[in-house]
Amino acid sequence: MKEYVIVTDSSCDLPKRLVAEWGIETLSLEVTIDGVGTFLNHEIEPEKFYGYLRDKRPVKTSAANMDRFCELFERLVKEGKDIIYIGFSTGLSATYSAGKNAAEDIMEKYPEAKILTVDSLCAALGQGLLIKYAVDKKNEGATIEELAEYVKETVPKLAHWFTVEDLFFLKRGGRVSAATAVMGTVLQIKPVMHVDDAGKLINVAKARGRDASIKALVAKMKETAIDPEKQTVYICHGDCYDDAKKLADMVTAEFGITDILIDYVGPVIGAHSGPGTLALFFLASQR
Repeated sequence: MKEYVIVTDSSCDLPKRLVAEWGIETLSLEVTIDGVGTFLNHEIEPEKFYGYLRDKRPVKTSAANMDRFCELFERLVKEGKDIIYIGFSTGLSATYSAGKNAAEDIMEKYPEAKILTVDSLCAALGQGLLIKYAVDKKNEGATIEELAEYVKETVPKLAHWFTVEDLFFLKRGGRVSAATAVMGTVLQIKPVMHVDDAGKLINVAKARGRDASIKALVAKMKETAIDPEKQTVYICHGDCYDDAKKLADMVTAEFGITDILIDYVGPVIGAHSGPGTLALFFLASQR
């Protein structure tokens, strides 16, 4: 079987140590911070980034362009490797489309190349958890075609449940109205959201206060998780580690799960969700 490599993008928010350990490639998206500069996603320290957000610095994010994908894919093809690219949800970004178009260009230039692409319909550590399962399947000996099918079958089961602290970041991104942001702030209403089957972030419910919103995430897991006691769970946070740890402790108490990864929401997602974002990812009967 020809060697192949798993490629994803930095919206997966995986820690650098896991990227290195797993032998995957990640293409970094760009973040522009007003008055500071433009950076690749991985170049920004999360603590500094969330400090910029709290200081109300304007932040913009950019999808990765075709040229950078072509450069990466061409290097790997020249190394004699096939490629499977598992990309950031098309419901949230144009990044996957750029990667897919780049794959087609490289395969036209190198007819012997094989580059498969899969829209993850995932974001943040939900995408990261999908990559974790892909790496496990690859290590079990799956061919590149078998892996692509496995990932496509897993995507609809990868549950993403979010809540946020500051509604004004969602208002800026068009997720809630200005009136909702003001009223929600006054009444301490926290949205409970998920990434749906189309890979889009949608509001599902409301909770009164932070503690209630965290409990709502656990309740959603209890409703839909598949064999939760056997699962790996990922949790990401917008510079609110104590809340993430509280959520992890609740998951452990409820399901007996100890295989839990906690890490930051990276700048690409965090720019739109803001400080205080909290998210829970697991396998479920439905998203």
